[in-house]
Amino acid sequence: MPALNLTPAERAAHRGAAHHLEPVAMIGAGGLTDAVVAEIDAALKAHGLIKVRALEGDRAQREAWLAELAERLDAAPVQHIGKLLVLWRPKPAKEKAADPQRKPGPREYKVIKPAKQPGRRPEIKTVRVLGNQRLTPGGLVKKAKKRLKSAKKAAAARSG
Repeated sequence: MPALNLTPAERAAHRGAAHHLEPVAMIGAGGLTDAVVAEIDAALKAHGLIKVRALEGDRAQREAWLAELAERLDAAPVQHIGKLLVLWRPKPAKEKAADPQRKPGPREYKVIKPAKQPGRRPEIKTVRVLGNQRLTPGGLVKKAKKRLKSAKKAAAARSG
């Protein structure tokens, strides 16, 4: 996978956004192990823009690690300053799974109350009704009452 290419303006914007970030992964004496690359990949998926601290190696080694990370993870190298490496990759779009158990959300109704004096405009209000509420014919919001069993079902339950 080739590394992403950034324009100088995009690179400068990402450098500025990464300024306050803390390193999320560290490259130790073992170098770029598969576990370190997997951790950096997971951080890129979650955050998009990350810092990586290299604890070992000289400047040429750190530049090689930055290029290798960008190549392996399909990311863009943003900055290499001292022992910090900054990488960016666009965050993948999150998929929302539809929950079949989820009930519909609140509903909004327009309530129109006629004016008390003739010739005046009616009062118009927008009312939000939650799942456990109901709207009365007078335009009031009341909490829904529990449904009562019919007399036949109640008698059958007592005798049965």
